[in-house]
Amino acid sequence: MAEIKESSTIQQNKKYALDSCPVTYVMEKIGGFWKPIILYHLSQGDKRYSELKRAIPAVTEKMLIQHLKQLEADGLVVRIAKPVVPPHVTYQLSEAGKGLVPVIGAMADWAFQDMNGKYTST
Repeated sequence: MAEIKESSTIQQNKKYALDSCPVTYVMEKIGGFWKPIILYHLSQGDKRYSELKRAIPAVTEKMLIQHLKQLEADGLVVRIAKPVVPPHVTYQLSEAGKGLVPVIGAMADWAFQDMNGKYTST
């Protein structure tokens, strides 16, 4: 992967936005298409990789692995590996991740209401 030039204008703007806007900070952690979906499924309880893959069939293995690693690095997801053969790995929300459950829940509530036409203008 290409190295990020920290002195670039876009990186300086991003740093300013992160420091001055809490929504930008959250989006930096959970932004993108797949991360909120992964967090939503983990908010329902601990999941093994295969359970997440089944729950989100459209995500590629590469993207699921990549985003799980990013969520783990950001402290939102905990990976628990049991030393058995075959390996038994589960993913769960960390305390910080659990703090996002109301946010993810609000997004889901809004989606259900919008899908049912509550926000349709007449």
